[in-house]
Amino acid sequence: MTLPTITADELLAKIENGDAFVLVDALAPMVYAHSHLPKAINLPPSDIDAAQVARRIPDLNTEIVVYCSGPDCDDSVATAGRLRELGYTNVRHYTGGKNEWRDAGLPLERGGKPFVPR
Repeated sequence: MTLPTITADELLAKIENGDAFVLVDALAPMVYAHSHLPKAINLPPSDIDAAQVARRIPDLNTEIVVYCSGPDCDDSVATAGRLRELGYTNVRHYTGGKNEWRDAGLPLERGGKPFVPR
């Protein structure tokens, strides 16, 4: 499956500009709970329930950006594929993932608050 991609700079600009999109962390819930990109929701591929996703993202044309830990992690591709199967038409992939984001010194959250890894 070929997914349109987005770079860290493009994603940061969308977050800082308050653009209307949904950022999806496809990692396991415990990894998400430790830290995630700002305002990301957690949708690991094993937990995608059509009814729950429809409640959280009711418009099938909503821009969705999916990521996981990095280029070698397939969870984001699996989540993106599942979202497409559910009818979402505007799904993009941030291939660098949380590792690239963190290594670039970009902001993370934990429990809705800023988080700075040590």
